[in-house]
Amino acid sequence: MVLGRFFKLDKGVEKTRQGFFGRISGLFSREVIDDDLWDELEELLIASDVGVATTDQVISRLRDWVEHGAVTDAADLRQALRDELVATLEEPDPKPLLKPGELNAILIMGVNGVGKTTTIAKLAHYWRQHGHFVVLAAGDTFRAAAVEQLKVWGERSGVPVVAHQHGADPGSVVFDAISAARARNCDLVIIDTAGRLHTKHNLMEELRKIRRVIDKQGVPGVVTLLVLDATTGQNAIAQARSFSDAAGLDGLVVAKLDGTARGGVIFAIVKELGVPLRFVGTGETLDDLAEFDSETFVDALMKG
Repeated sequence: MVLGRFFKLDKGVEKTRQGFFGRISGLFSREVIDDDLWDELEELLIASDVGVATTDQVISRLRDWVEHGAVTDAADLRQALRDELVATLEEPDPKPLLKPGELNAILIMGVNGVGKTTTIAKLAHYWRQHGHFVVLAAGDTFRAAAVEQLKVWGERSGVPVVAHQHGADPGSVVFDAISAARARNCDLVIIDTAGRLHTKHNLMEELRKIRRVIDKQGVPGVVTLLVLDATTGQNAIAQARSFSDAAGLDGLVVAKLDGTARGGVIFAIVKELGVPLRFVGTGETLDDLAEFDSETFVDALMKG
């Protein structure tokens, strides 16, 4: 599984690796650590969308290593950079998303256009492969196309979809999906939610309604995941803050990583939000989803 995860992430970060991170790796062929190296490393990290705050922290820690004699040449500095980038992404106290042997519900959030519905299908496929029995809830009833799209993906992934008509109450969809999961002895309900509501207040209220339905149904495990589009760069951080303020987040899924040369935005997202990255979308097919691992991701970025 680890080899498969590395292959998916390796493919997913190819554009980023060939672009800015490829140039970063080239810095360490030098014999000495000088001001030019520091300046170029800082510029390239920022240009990779790692973010100013994250870049400043990484550079500061690397300078400390050099000043204290723990890093003495450019080759050692490359390894130190790798370790600092891994540390930036690591989850301090990792916990499993799903409660084993229990019914779990996962709310999937994200603005329209980020690849939310496709990601839901990939997640359903992923968890099916890991022995779970999944039901999808078409809770984005504001957009008729979202319901139909989820039905299509459900058929492709072999997962039942519970859906009502366009404009129906999302809470009732979720209620029926949980009931269907119990009737079929399924252990996981993945819930699509609206990607465009008029105000943050509306978003909060809609999600609260769904949570109340889930709680009244006595579902033991409830998780909130936000899907972000890697190609939007720093705008993804602003989106994440809005959803985090409205509903709280248990984890992130970054989609379309294979479509950008600025995959460094992942560092900025994780660092600034303090929310763990759980999965990464690396392509168009159902299999193009990788469980996120900080070491695997950084090693794929800095390969070569």
